[in-house]
Amino acid sequence: MRLYALCLGFLLAATAQAEVFETTLQNGLKVVVKEDHRAPTVVQQIWYHAGSMDERTGVTGVAHVLEHMMFKGTKSVPAGEFSRRIAAAGGRENAFTSYDYTAYFQQLHKSKLALAMQLEADRMHNLVLSNAEFGKEIRVVMEERRWRTDDDAHALLDERLMATAYQEHPYRTPIVGWMNDLENMTADDARAWYHTWYVPNNATLVIAGDVDAKTVFALAQRYYGAIPAGKLPARKPYLEPAQRGIKRMVVKAPAELPHLVMAYHAPTLRDVKNDWQPYALSVLAGVLDGNDSARLNRSLVREQQIATAIGAGYGNTSRGPTLFSLEATPAPGKTVNELEAALREQLQLIVRDGVTEEELRRVRAQVTAAEVYKLDSVFYQAMQIGQMESIGLSHRDLPLMLQKLQAVTAEQVREAARMIVQDDQLTVAVLDPQPLSGEPKQHKGMQHAH
Repeated sequence: MRLYALCLGFLLAATAQAEVFETTLQNGLKVVVKEDHRAPTVVQQIWYHAGSMDERTGVTGVAHVLEHMMFKGTKSVPAGEFSRRIAAAGGRENAFTSYDYTAYFQQLHKSKLALAMQLEADRMHNLVLSNAEFGKEIRVVMEERRWRTDDDAHALLDERLMATAYQEHPYRTPIVGWMNDLENMTADDARAWYHTWYVPNNATLVIAGDVDAKTVFALAQRYYGAIPAGKLPARKPYLEPAQRGIKRMVVKAPAELPHLVMAYHAPTLRDVKNDWQPYALSVLAGVLDGNDSARLNRSLVREQQIATAIGAGYGNTSRGPTLFSLEATPAPGKTVNELEAALREQLQLIVRDGVTEEELRRVRAQVTAAEVYKLDSVFYQAMQIGQMESIGLSHRDLPLMLQKLQAVTAEQVREAARMIVQDDQLTVAVLDPQPLSGEPKQHKGMQHAH
């Protein structure tokens, strides 16, 4: 849930936009190239416009399972060989699954782009999904679910919060899937997902780095152009019904301290030019959180000492609906109820008195500094393009989004706060800490897909 205030951010200054080129192959694959000649490296990312929100009941987690299976070999590239070849070329690669999309990437020397394209195009349509490999990998995914969610109190709280806040929308199911669905999943489920969604007309190819766009387009045609388009199923709209009253839930799990999350249903960006609330809510999250001088940390951690850790989050861009969330851990001697009352008071102060011009300037400066910093990363530039294209917006919207964010007024922030801070659209989740086992918990790093 810890969505940073300016989540997907707004990359690319308008001056950099001239360096972005795009074309669409006859099979429907969109190719976007961002030229950046500062270092002899290149990033390839393939974004499939299908994530866990496209799953159906009974097979939750299949998008993530298929991400794992994509490293298990094709007709011409045996299992594990994809990763070995990229490593031998001095590159790194991995993949990730979200609610909205699934993406695969490689970062390597620019002379090796053809190799990366050849390998990625091969597994787009030649994947071998054997029952034996599936049987092994589904156990890996189940273990991943255990230690990332079931054995992590905060992750468990976030998962149950999503399942409570959303009644209809598929965001209510976890990306990793419910354990019962994983236990009963078959290789046929993964095959059906692969053949349905892993087609060029449901993907965006992003190449960023020290490349020439025309050369990249020719390589894309050579390696991806012959893959046939697929017949995509009709996407049904999922409209979350209006909430009809506050929802409260408690999760009991082994933990040292209680924790509180307050999540309000909030609008997400749909019309880049005419929407204003998502920009104002992004600024509101920045006013509340973002650094030591932000309101929540200053007031509730340092001055009142009600909380030891605190934050605000808002995801302004996604395929589906979104939440504006506050979360905090109470200080010793303070209760969750006192903490909730203090958070409500901070929101009401903004509704009543608004925010200051000094706060607006701070948030604008943070945004500007963050965007300049992001431009140093070719990988992140590609990420921003791929995310935008995968959720139904355009990478060409990014400069306007930055301008709109910088133009948010104090009155817009106050009005946006007033509109969303309504109990009828609030879900409150509380972690009720249970005794720990007494055994030191082994630290586990992030497990990759392969």
